[in-house]
Amino acid sequence: MGGRARLDRRSLLAAAGGLAVAGIGVPLGLAATGDPPPPGRGRRPISMAMHLHASFSEGVASYAAHLDQARRNAVDVVWWTDHDFRVAAHDHRRTVHFDGPDEPEDGLAWTWTASTEGRLTASGADFVAAPHADDDPGRALRLTAAGAGTLWYAGKAWNWTHTGNISDTTLHLDVLPEAAGSDAVLLVEIALSHHPAGAGRPAGQLVLRYRLGAAAETRHRADGRHGTVDLPAPAGAWRRHTFDLLADVRRLWPDLVAGDNSLRGLRLGVQVAAGAGGAYVVDRLVFDRARRAGQAGEELRAEVLRDYAGAYPEVTHHRAYEVSMVRHLNWFGGDQTLPPFPSPPYRDNDAGATERMVEFLHGHGGVVCWNHPLDVERRESLARLLVERHALGADLIEIGRNPVDDHLWAYDVAARNAIPVTAVGVTDDHDGTDWRAGRDRHVTYVWAASTGRDDLVTALRAGQAWFTDLARYRGALDLEIGGRSAMGAVVTTDAADLTVRLRATDLPAGATLEVVTGTVDRAGVADPTPAIRIGQVPWRQLRQGWHDLRASPGAGAYLRTQVRGRDGEIIGASNPVWLLREPPPRGIPTARRF
Repeated sequence: MGGRARLDRRSLLAAAGGLAVAGIGVPLGLAATGDPPPPGRGRRPISMAMHLHASFSEGVASYAAHLDQARRNAVDVVWWTDHDFRVAAHDHRRTVHFDGPDEPEDGLAWTWTASTEGRLTASGADFVAAPHADDDPGRALRLTAAGAGTLWYAGKAWNWTHTGNISDTTLHLDVLPEAAGSDAVLLVEIALSHHPAGAGRPAGQLVLRYRLGAAAETRHRADGRHGTVDLPAPAGAWRRHTFDLLADVRRLWPDLVAGDNSLRGLRLGVQVAAGAGGAYVVDRLVFDRARRAGQAGEELRAEVLRDYAGAYPEVTHHRAYEVSMVRHLNWFGGDQTLPPFPSPPYRDNDAGATERMVEFLHGHGGVVCWNHPLDVERRESLARLLVERHALGADLIEIGRNPVDDHLWAYDVAARNAIPVTAVGVTDDHDGTDWRAGRDRHVTYVWAASTGRDDLVTALRAGQAWFTDLARYRGALDLEIGGRSAMGAVVTTDAADLTVRLRATDLPAGATLEVVTGTVDRAGVADPTPAIRIGQVPWRQLRQGWHDLRASPGAGAYLRTQVRGRDGEIIGASNPVWLLREPPPRGIPTARRF
């Protein structure tokens, strides 16, 4: 029977007695029945944060910070969607030679920015021809300061390509102290990742600071989120200093997973006190990343994440990627093979390049999500790509993100053309500080048997998903036919009308469940609004969490629900069910057959 399987009218209307009739183009009639809800059939609603960046990406977040947020916000699953090329540190900065304030490497920029703290009477940052390190011809940087304070010189690479996880990273810096002492030290400061509170340490971003010339022997001390390592640096002689970031973080904060930190920021400084004067010459800064070639970066990430096994028992977490050198794609499931990267790592927004990447990812298993689809499109051009290029081959698309109305408009264009692609929500959080405060804070729910990766991917592929505003609505949505979940399904039927049970639990006070019913007329990219009808069920009428709707497929229809808050904002939306007379021209995907 395959995609041509049909439902007979008797089975569809078995529980429909006494309901108002509703059809496409007719205001929806809704009525509750006295039937008890059917059993869960082994499935349960599972909430997921599907777009997160941690210490293998460019943001300030750690894995621990996101896991803590998931626990605080009762989110069952997190997917680690670090950028693929950042996991591999592909074309990330390798060396800075201090030849000037702007220093490209393979065409990618490095820039320095000066600032001061305290009360300096004099300061300077000069690129000098001499002295310089013996094996690094060219210029070096002389930093000088006098008074009481710090001269800072902060470095940044193009597109944050100096940042990255510290698990395999050591830094090397050549230093010549010219005027040094306990009151005039060279600082090398590394901004690390944000972590939850622990072991007498408040929540916040860790800062690792090396003080060269501050002591005759190496010393470590931690003060809350700030860790300091004093290192000897004899005056008048060049010395190559090696900074083992991982080992020093382990010693300073032994309660942490040390590898769960990113080299988020780097700056050099001369700090003086009590009116002293300090002068240091620095040269040849090297970022030594030992384990990033090929697939090694992903193996390293897996090792870091294994250190959290059992640490947050309420939260399941799975590795994934944000594939970044095309229109961004989240890849869930599959064998985690890193795709090839261009050099330099410039993003290619060509639609064909994205389609080819989706084919590559599908060849390695799992499902693919088209991320922030309006970043280079307007809603009309997005609708054209959804219809004419079938969502670039993606299985999922981020619809639950701002502006939600525009995303849903384009999604309805695809729905009226019977193009099934699963709508999901997005957090896209890089900070891990407060998910509820984010601009995009939509979690995705699926009906699944477990939080196992395969069960979740199966549910996503079938469209058994809905998204909600993390802070405003956390209820369950579903669409059922004949006692079975039909959300995401493409149903072919000869029935004149049938009953769809609308499930919507825990609506907040004043919210309304809206039933969006549209004609499937395959009208291309035409405005879908005239072909849509919207019915409403006030929250007070949903005390049992469900209502029955008798719907007429007509020549073809789709139906989805959405929850609108008291203020008129959409705070949740389901995936549709399609009710068709014939299968669509491209057939019905196996996962969506009812």
